[in-house]
Amino acid sequence: MALRPWRDVRLSWWPGHAPALMVIPLGLIVTVCVVDVLAPPHIHLGPLLVAAPAITVAFAGARVTALMGALAVAAQVAIGVLRGVLSTANIQAQIIALMVVSAVCVGICVVRDRRERQLHQVRSVAEAAQSVLLQPLPARTGPLRIASLYMPAEEEADLGGDLYAAARTDHHSTRLLIGDVRGNGLSAINNAALLLGAFRAAAHRQATLPRLAVHLDAAFRWDTRQWRAPEAQDTDEDFATAILLDIPDHEPVVHLISCGHPPPLLLRGTRVTPLVPEASHLPIGFGGPFGFTVYEIQTFPFAAGDLLILYTDGVIEARDAGGRFYPLTERTSQWAKDDPDELLHALHDDLLAHVHGHLDDDAAVVAIRRLSV
Repeated sequence: MALRPWRDVRLSWWPGHAPALMVIPLGLIVTVCVVDVLAPPHIHLGPLLVAAPAITVAFAGARVTALMGALAVAAQVAIGVLRGVLSTANIQAQIIALMVVSAVCVGICVVRDRRERQLHQVRSVAEAAQSVLLQPLPARTGPLRIASLYMPAEEEADLGGDLYAAARTDHHSTRLLIGDVRGNGLSAINNAALLLGAFRAAAHRQATLPRLAVHLDAAFRWDTRQWRAPEAQDTDEDFATAILLDIPDHEPVVHLISCGHPPPLLLRGTRVTPLVPEASHLPIGFGGPFGFTVYEIQTFPFAAGDLLILYTDGVIEARDAGGRFYPLTERTSQWAKDDPDELLHALHDDLLAHVHGHLDDDAAVVAIRRLSV
């Protein structure tokens, strides 16, 4: 069996993140000893010593709690000796009760520390999985500056159904995907991984954006349905809303295909324009049975200095206490001149303030600024 790292042993002795709190149980032990010894014979404060290990549980590890329990027991013995009542049944019962309570407190600490270590391991695995699944977008690609933001709905979760990815092509352009997989939990994470894998494998190889969309839809439908029973085909649909973009390096435009996803926002100065395509196709996973869906490209101006914001519905459907949706279009106009990273930082804080720190759905945002043509 491998020994625990020295850091874990040291932390079990060290009083957590608040060493100053050690003053409370220590001060309690000293105060009870002094008052009990100096008080009249009919006043007994010894039973209050049980509070010392009980308080220590809240901010320290098992060893510190055990140490505080031992000090409390020693203090009770000292009180009995100084008052000449150590041999009485009352003081002996108090000592035994204090030892039992201290042991229970130590046991609680052991169980809690074990669960915290397990939770830390789970979080480490989740962080590693997220770094593989939802890889950070490049800060610079061609003439573009890019920043991304992912906010899970669950406070302790790191993964969800929202996704984004980017790829460079041989014809000097950058392709991006942002999407939102139906549902949540492991099923949504699995489908998000599937869609991201299909995009990363084909985004740089497919000659056109429509062919890439056909590939993603076919790959998604095949993988999510190949093991499904025939009678379940029409009752348990998996799909993902998505937007595919192709941004040429040397043309002031952006080409996009929308598959049931909220439209991007184009910021030019303080003016915000939603890029609503004339044709919005069905979400990924709802394509034709033989891949015959015809995807239409929509082209919009995207000049130097412009800022493009991609987002999932977790942003615009976030509600405050009064049930009002987050006004993304209004808020982003305030940050139009900001760097993409600064804009997303401001958006993150403002969105959390709007929902009072609790999102009901995962949210993802990508900000892209064109620096030149």
